[in-house]
Amino acid sequence: MCRIFGYFNASVTPHAMRTVAALQRHGGPDATGGSRGPSWGLGNNRLAVVGLDGGQQPYGRGGPVQVVFNGEIYNHGELRRRLQALGHVVPDACDGSVLPALYLEYGEEFTEHLDGMYALAVVDTRGAVPRLLLATDHLGMKPLYLRWDAAGRSLWFASELPALLGFGGVGARVRESALDAFLSTRTPFGARTVYEDVEVLEPGTTWVCELGGAPRVRRRGTQGPAGAGEPRAAAGDGGAAARRVRQALRREVGRLLTADVPVAVVTSGGLDSSLVTALAAEHGPQHAFTLAYRGVWPFDERHFAREVAERAGAVHHVVEVDPAAFPALLEETVWHLGQPNADPIALSTYALFRAVREAGFTVALTGDGADEVFGGYERMRLAAERAAAGDDWAPAYLDALSAAPAALRARLYTDAYRAHTAAHPALPEAAREDLLHGAGTVLERITRFELDHRLPAYHLRRVDHLSMASAVEARLPFCQRSVLALARPLSDGERIRGGQVKRTLYAAAAGLLPERVLARPKQPFTLPVRAMLRPGTVLWEYARDLLAPARTAAAGRLDGRAVDALFAAQAERPGDGTALALWALLVHEVWDEQFRARLREAAAGARPLAVAA
Repeated sequence: MCRIFGYFNASVTPHAMRTVAALQRHGGPDATGGSRGPSWGLGNNRLAVVGLDGGQQPYGRGGPVQVVFNGEIYNHGELRRRLQALGHVVPDACDGSVLPALYLEYGEEFTEHLDGMYALAVVDTRGAVPRLLLATDHLGMKPLYLRWDAAGRSLWFASELPALLGFGGVGARVRESALDAFLSTRTPFGARTVYEDVEVLEPGTTWVCELGGAPRVRRRGTQGPAGAGEPRAAAGDGGAAARRVRQALRREVGRLLTADVPVAVVTSGGLDSSLVTALAAEHGPQHAFTLAYRGVWPFDERHFAREVAERAGAVHHVVEVDPAAFPALLEETVWHLGQPNADPIALSTYALFRAVREAGFTVALTGDGADEVFGGYERMRLAAERAAAGDDWAPAYLDALSAAPAALRARLYTDAYRAHTAAHPALPEAAREDLLHGAGTVLERITRFELDHRLPAYHLRRVDHLSMASAVEARLPFCQRSVLALARPLSDGERIRGGQVKRTLYAAAAGLLPERVLARPKQPFTLPVRAMLRPGTVLWEYARDLLAPARTAAAGRLDGRAVDALFAAQAERPGDGTALALWALLVHEVWDEQFRARLREAAAGARPLAVAA
């Protein structure tokens, strides 16, 4: 697991490369490596997890093919044996060390042989001009940010947004529609970021360019070596589907526990992480980490998590965060994310992984991804029920995705900004079209949308950035191809029926978890923001200061009086929706303060939209 960065067909000083490396060294504190050629450069920060004595990057340094890699290749042992049988030399036991030989053997198709999570860059100097290849895994578990200058045919890339900005001249313009996209979907979706000139390489994408040429971009399929040949239950055979899901998860958890460093599990007390904990315990004693908040708050799950840990025979660690630390914690969290993400769980995620690292663990297994593919969200259930009744399901579903529903956004925006957003939809057009009018039932379309679009943008980037902020590799059993190959074809009834969500996964967990955990109502692992964002709390005072009317109205997008009215409503009648909207506006303001101050002078000549007092 590492952080990677580089440039192609550009001129970058060694100082700039060191700056970028320093900006993401928290994710790779064990070594820094690099290689340069005429008009190109590769760099990495290493977090040593497998093959601790080897793994120096770039892999293949000095040869015609050099690779930098962020992630984990779980089938590297099998690949190493195959490549050695074909006559290739793989220098050590590090998983990424197979990559140059794999590329030499299979060319641009080499990613089809990888089973794992990754973002990687290959420089191939065998031809008349160098060639760069970038690639991401099937779900985008390892993000890669890039700036492509079409006029100069130049590229800069990095694993994290703040690091990419370290190249200079990157992120010079914030996307005018970014605030609306953020409030509509809680973070930018698809390839977009908050910056006009920065994109994210989408999941399952291969990007290839020869020096001085234009890139070729190819989206690959989601199936791969682990998904090929997996037995699938017949439609409607719920019991067989559950058994096969349990077998696949058991196999994946066992594989993902393998590392040359200490491994822990994250246990919230809900179904998904509890099932991972129970399956991990079959391989020996585990350490399970749970986050809680000092004081008495709603949604405290520590007693459920403790019950799961005790049944599994795991050592239970409760990480308790003091709400008085939230302002400083929020600023750190927003910086590591590099762009706004409205999920209050982000603070919990950052604090939890920091504690995991402080306790001496470098790898942690989590339950992320289960809700998307097995049908775990209440909004999915409600949309399916509305559609079955012949009602219009889309407006309520889209509002449930947002940090501020459409009607509230209309009240918050100035007239000028409201007109601007009408011409710039928050969702990428292809994603929205498939969600609303694509093939399959409503629940099938929603599942596809949640898994292929929302999960990478909203969850996986957050998990990656906030785990690696503390040099912890998060591993995700539910995101493995063998599990997805079984879960994607499930029928609607195997996901949701009779008001019960995640029916197949609950059946797969039967007998492995305490009955109280299986029978409890579903609740999110999150910050109880409605209770914490109220008059008299540290978070309330912090938000009031940063979201003062004159300040929020200054850019001409928000009506400061409407924002102030949100505070009045929350003080008088606390509600989840109001609290989340205020939280989102606070996150955006913290991001604005941290990242846009450097752009103020550059943008001074731009005339702001009409300002509301």
